[in-house]
This record gives sequence, structure tokens and C-alpha cells, in this order.
Amino acid sequence: MSTEADPSRASFPPPLAPRYYDAPPPPRTAPDTWHRHRSPLPPAEPPLPPRPDRRGRLRTVAAAVCLVLGIGLTGGAAAGSWLTDGTSSRPAAEQAFDSTRDLWRQVPVDELFPPSLRGDGAGPGGADRRWVRVAVAPDSGCARAFDELLTKALSPVGCRRLVRATYVDETTTSVTTVGLLFTRADAAGMHELRDRFAGENLSQRTDLMPRPFAARGTDAAEFGDAQRASWTIRVRSDAPVVVYAVTGFADGRTVSDPQPAADATAEGETTAPAQAGLGHDAQGIADRVEQAIRPPAADRKENAL
Repeated sequence: MSTEADPSRASFPPPLAPRYYDAPPPPRTAPDTWHRHRSPLPPAEPPLPPRPDRRGRLRTVAAAVCLVLGIGLTGGAAAGSWLTDGTSSRPAAEQAFDSTRDLWRQVPVDELFPPSLRGDGAGPGGADRRWVRVAVAPDSGCARAFDELLTKALSPVGCRRLVRATYVDETTTSVTTVGLLFTRADAAGMHELRDRFAGENLSQRTDLMPRPFAARGTDAAEFGDAQRASWTIRVRSDAPVVVYAVTGFADGRTVSDPQPAADATAEGETTAPAQAGLGHDAQGIADRVEQAIRPPAADRKENAL
């Protein structure tokens, strides 16, 4: 048997473990002389007192000022809200203007057009007048409610709703239709229309008379376009409303020379509308119906006087 090792049966010797796993390295015994080559440190000085933080103080002061201002502004806003009953910050005139826009459906018809109206001193020579309502037209749009030229003149402000009523005087001599045209315009639009009517005397033109509302079975049954004798048109600037009134004879007679109320009520006028007091009827009824659409601000001002 050969003593030579069989290469096929040879094995690798087991690996030696790393030396640094055997034990920790020995401690250094040589003295550390590195510090001997450094310059000695100066002796320690006592710590300085802390410097006042000016920025911090400024920030604190600024925060305090902001807090005071914030409280003041909040308190002021709350006080303003309390003083105005929580209403909007919009100008009072603008709020009053908008408050009248829907009066035609918010106010009962008997308040817009009372069943009877008294006109103390409203007749010719300061005579007292009284008018009785005979008909109320259903609220409607403005189609066919005005002549073509008046429709064109009023078109810039638009037509939101039209309400009308017809009255006769207590002697059943005169008949008057009064109307409230609620427009779609804002205050600027109403101011512009009012200025135009005043500047161009549109309320004096006979081709711009309002049309009457005749009701069958009443003393106003024959009150048609040909019976118009006197009228007044008032464009409000504090409300989106045009107030008008047109009057004539209750017996249905035709009037060939209609006259605006402002002229028919002038002293010394001898026209038929003036002699019959029809201009006074138009003005007197319009005056009293117009009171129903005064903005709330105007009412409060009057009550305070």
C-alpha cells in the first residue's frame, strides 16, 4: 500500500480565524505626546452675561400691537354690526332702493291702491277731493300698456311688473287710472331716465300720454285712449318705479286738447281739463299712491322729525 496521499481524498485545511477576533488589541503604553507640541490655551474667562435680545423684544411689542389692533377692529366691526342691526355694509340709500323693487307683491293691494283716497285741498282752489276705487287690473307685464312712443322712452329701464287701478271722484264726474311701473334698472339707470324726462320735457308731450285701464260694468267702462284729458308721469330716482296717472271725463266724452297736469293746474288756465279739475285729479291720486312706495329710509326720517 502506497504511503503517498491520494489526491482525490485530499482536503483543504480548515481556514484560520482572523487574528483580530482572538482578543482586543493591547492598550497603548506609549505616552501621547501630541499635546506637548500645541500652544497652551489661555485661561478660561468668566462667562459674559447674556445680551438682551432686541429682536425678540421688538417681535413681542409688534405682536402686542397687532393683538390690540385686532381686538379693536373686531370690536369695532361687532359694534357696527350691532348698531346697524346686522345689515349689510352697503350704503343705506342702496338698500332702501332695492327694498322697493318687489313691493308690488309684498304690499297688499289695498295698501298700494286704497279703496278710497282723500285729497284735502287737492282740488281746484284748494277744494277737498275724494276718490273711490272702481277697478284693479291684474299685475302684468307692459305689453300694450303704453303707446308706442312712451314704450320706447321707458324701455331703457325695462319692465319688471306693472300694477294699475282706476278711481272715480265722488261725483262720478272724472275717472283716473293710476299705475306703478316697477323697472329692472339700478339707481344710475333711474337717475338717467329721470334726467332725460326732465331735460327733454317728455312728461309734457301729448304723444307720450299713459293709457287708461277701463273696467266693464263700472263708471270707467268708457275710459279709452280718446278720452284722455290730463296726465302726470314721475320717474323716481330713489326707487325703481315710475308713477303715472291719466284722467278723463266719466261720461266718455272725447278730448281734443289734452293737457299735462302741471299745466292744467296752473292758475288762470281755461282749458276744459283745467276747468274740470282733471289735472288736480291726476296729481292728487298720483301723490297719494306714490306714498305707498316710499323707501323705508324715508319713512324713518319722517318719523324722527
